[in-house]
Amino acid sequence: MANRVLDTIMERADQIRELGPSNEALGKLDDKAVQILRESGAIRLLQPKEYGGLEVHPREFAETVMTAASLDGSTGWIVGIVGVHPWEMAYADPKVREEVWGEDPDTWIASPYAPMGVARPVDGGYIFNGRWQFSSGTDHCDWIFLGGMLGDEDGKVAQPPRSLHLILPRSDYEIVEDSWDVAGLSGTGSKDIIVRDAFVPAYRTLEYHKVVEGIAPREAGLTNPTYLMPFSTVFPLGISAAVIGIAEGALHHHLAYQRGRVQITGTKIKDDPYVLYAISEAAEEIKSARLALLDNCSRMYDKVAAGQTPTFAERAAGRRTQVRAAWRAVQAMNEIVVRSGGNAMRKDNPIQRFWRDAHVGLAHAIHVPGAVYHVSALTDLDIEPPQGPMRSMI
Repeated sequence: MANRVLDTIMERADQIRELGPSNEALGKLDDKAVQILRESGAIRLLQPKEYGGLEVHPREFAETVMTAASLDGSTGWIVGIVGVHPWEMAYADPKVREEVWGEDPDTWIASPYAPMGVARPVDGGYIFNGRWQFSSGTDHCDWIFLGGMLGDEDGKVAQPPRSLHLILPRSDYEIVEDSWDVAGLSGTGSKDIIVRDAFVPAYRTLEYHKVVEGIAPREAGLTNPTYLMPFSTVFPLGISAAVIGIAEGALHHHLAYQRGRVQITGTKIKDDPYVLYAISEAAEEIKSARLALLDNCSRMYDKVAAGQTPTFAERAAGRRTQVRAAWRAVQAMNEIVVRSGGNAMRKDNPIQRFWRDAHVGLAHAIHVPGAVYHVSALTDLDIEPPQGPMRSMI
């Protein structure tokens, strides 16, 4: 079934490529691009079969994200971001799953997970308030996952801090128009979200520590290894895969552009050994980034399929691989883009759009290497990393 999704994406590759400028101009995916994704089933790759999903191996999900991103960065980003939310919804309360997908299995779910809201406990649930940035694809979604901190009676963050994922319908939050004005990935429509005094029933929440530690899917009785993989492997997977796919797209357009190009010196690119060297090196680096990301995903899957739970050290090493793969692909892309000549930066040349998209994608919080590398190195030294923000998303 996953091959059918990928086949559909490739069959409509020209359409997806052609819609790239329109997505960027609109500041969100063109409705035609959304329709292609809906018809392909790309957003249902990690969705439970009982709700019309495909329940594929996460590697196949990542490969689909990469392919879509190689055609258009924003489209691939939406496949990676919106496409991962059904994975977490799979182990939410059955009542909320029915609310989301009962009537329409093609209902899309947005995020972000950053705990920028406060959930004050009341009878039966929480009163929720907050503002979030970067809700990718939100215009096309009818539900949303939002990160929040448990509050006290006064609506302030309770101590010790405790994080939640809260699930809200479209009627309970506001999308802030004109809040997504960026240099790249403009077509993702990653707008701000505001929630004002929304009541969120307790059954529409998940405890963050249970999500990160893999407790939630096991409490839900899930047995498919796809859903037992660490959150810190699966959630970043779609984002990192999109960045690598964008680099692959930049390479594709670079090759097409350079094939017949003559430099201002009169030298044909095919006769310039320095540019040819850079092309080969970049192609291999981007391929290596792809393989590292997919291998990391497969190793985690195999571990949980064997009935084992990845350790914190293994999760940290996995995050290190994801971060480095994304940086490796973008750094390789830079080496060829700067050898594309000034005309590659013209707005009608797709090279510059892929270049901008890749850098904005690399700026996502999951790709910041500092804490990830720090924690991974400590665990390699058999030293327990300190509690707190350093361990976030590991």
